[in-house]
Amino acid sequence: MSHRLFIGIRPPASVRDALIDTMEALEGARWQDDEQLHLTLRFIGQVERPTTNDLASALARIVWPSFELTLEGVSYFERKAMPSAIWARIPLTPELGGLRAKIERVCDLEGLGRETRRFTPHITIARLTRDTGPIAPWVARHSGLRTTWQAEGFTLFESHLLGSGAHYEVVAHYPLRG
Repeated sequence: MSHRLFIGIRPPASVRDALIDTMEALEGARWQDDEQLHLTLRFIGQVERPTTNDLASALARIVWPSFELTLEGVSYFERKAMPSAIWARIPLTPELGGLRAKIERVCDLEGLGRETRRFTPHITIARLTRDTGPIAPWVARHSGLRTTWQAEGFTLFESHLLGSGAHYEVVAHYPLRG
């Protein structure tokens, strides 16, 4: 049986509350649930149980200090010239980039290869469809979104795709220390 995995940082409740407070007045947006709010550090994809176990063990050997993260405004991704998702921006800091580099190295050593897509740190707020209303007013209204928190750990998640959306299950959590 294969498992769909990713590695991410879950923001604390106060940050998730600030994001949830933005989730209004955009017709046709599919807002993320509280449990879905996270910063993806590395998408793994489908792997078998032995690979999951090996990856979980290897990630436990990462030593990295706790560091500050900031949400700074909102933006959106496009697919085929249409907005497809709106998200809160997280500036890439040396600390965040360093942790991500260590995770990339572990994934590579575990035979999962390197990520080829450019890393754009963000937390997805909503998925959009062709039926979504104009997003410019929403983006303008929430452009001043800003909150800071201390990243105390990262998590290996399993993603279960359901008709109602994705459900995330914690496989292992790794505290930041050192």
